[in-house]
Amino acid sequence: MTGGVDIERLEALYAETDDPWGFRTSAYEQAKFAATRAALPRPRYTSALEIGCGNGELARHLSPCCADYTGVDAVEAALVAARRAVPGGRFHRALMPGGLPGGVHDLIVLSEILYFLGGADIVLLADGIDARWPGADVVCVTWLGPSGNPLEGEEALARFVAASRRAFRPVRLRSRYRIDVAGPLS
Repeated sequence: MTGGVDIERLEALYAETDDPWGFRTSAYEQAKFAATRAALPRPRYTSALEIGCGNGELARHLSPCCADYTGVDAVEAALVAARRAVPGGRFHRALMPGGLPGGVHDLIVLSEILYFLGGADIVLLADGIDARWPGADVVCVTWLGPSGNPLEGEEALARFVAASRRAFRPVRLRSRYRIDVAGPLS
C-alpha cells in the first residue's frame, strides 16, 4: 500500500477483468456517467483531466465535449482498457497525488477516487489541483456506500472540499452517489 492506495488490491481486481465494477454493462453506472456529463458547468472544454480514469468508461461519456482528454490511473491494465474505450484520448500511469500530469486543463474530474487516498494525500491533491489549474472546473463524483477503504466517500470528499480553495456545491444527490462541482478559483 502506498499513500493510502492499495495498488495490489486494484491490480488484482483488474487482473480478473478490465471491468471489475461492471461499468460497461450496469444501467446504474451508465446513468451515473450520463448524470456526470449533465453536471458539467460548461458545454465544451478545451482540455479535460480525469484522475482515476479506470477503464475509460466515464471518459467515453465526457470526451465528446472536450477537444483533448487525458486520463490517469495507477493500474496499467485499466489504462489498456481506457485506451481501447477512447482511442483519441491520452492515458498515463500515475499514483496520486504526486503523479499529476502537466498541461493546461479547464476540466478536472475525480470520480470515485478520493476514498482510495489517505487523508494527507487528499490534501496534497486538492492543493496541487488548485495550484496547477486555478481556472478549471472541478467535478467530484462520490460513492456513498461502504468502499472498504479507511476513508469512506463522504469523509474523503469533505476532506478534499475543506483542503481546496474552491467553492464546491452539490449538483446531484442520489441515494448511492453524489456529484459536487466547483468553478475556477476567484
